[in-house]
Amino acid sequence: MEINATYNSLVAVGDSFTEGMSDLRADGSYRGWADVLAGRLADRAPGFRYANLAVRGKLIGQIVEEQVPLAAGMKADVVTLVGGLNDTLRPKVDMGRVKGLLTEAVERLTPACGQLVLMRSPGRNGPVLDRFRPRMEELFAHIDGLAARHGALVVDLYGAPVLADPQLWDVDRLHLTAEGHRRVAEAVWQTLGLAPGHDWREPLPPAARPGWVTRRVEDARFAKEHLGPWIGRRLTGRSSGDGRPPKRPELLPYGTRSEVRPGGGGPAA
Repeated sequence: MEINATYNSLVAVGDSFTEGMSDLRADGSYRGWADVLAGRLADRAPGFRYANLAVRGKLIGQIVEEQVPLAAGMKADVVTLVGGLNDTLRPKVDMGRVKGLLTEAVERLTPACGQLVLMRSPGRNGPVLDRFRPRMEELFAHIDGLAARHGALVVDLYGAPVLADPQLWDVDRLHLTAEGHRRVAEAVWQTLGLAPGHDWREPLPPAARPGWVTRRVEDARFAKEHLGPWIGRRLTGRSSGDGRPPKRPELLPYGTRSEVRPGGGGPAA
């Protein structure tokens, strides 16, 4: 990539990770890495335009049907595509279909934008996600192959040990904190060939480990408030994003209106 290149527009496509959960603002809206990245790019390019089509809970089929055609039509300098991970977390999944849909998305977006950016999503350690890790790694291997064939960039968040640090994950254990999103924005920034602002891979200072009782209380709260509802949605085929519009559906100059649609707390994936 050209060092210190100028980008005049960005379209973000995906699910809750790209929507910005759980980087919560004071007004109840979510910011997230894509908004942080757009703000930094806008500082470099007057009239910079930004759209964020991501909606929490979306599967790759929904992303291809609902978001990819819109993103392709916007002809942006940069399109980020992060999808398929929600599919791997379903009780049953056809990985061949998931990979086929991701291929379709890449083939439609590549000729319609200046630069397509894909990601190997971050993954924290733990028994819940460990069960699905083989699927995740199968998906990431496919992403690497697509990038090599189509000239897309890949941001390898999965390979960064710091992003597995529990301090960078919200209480739902599925979404990054504000600091986690800030690091992702920097990772994408550097992948686009822009001068580093900080070392996003730098480890965090060690945190004091909570006592046994505190950990058990936290585990019980997590199971009741987040894991149980999450499993319920997986089993019934429901999504926390059902009926929810994108937070920034039009490619507009950055800052011309609220950067994120107000509202939206609670767990989602």
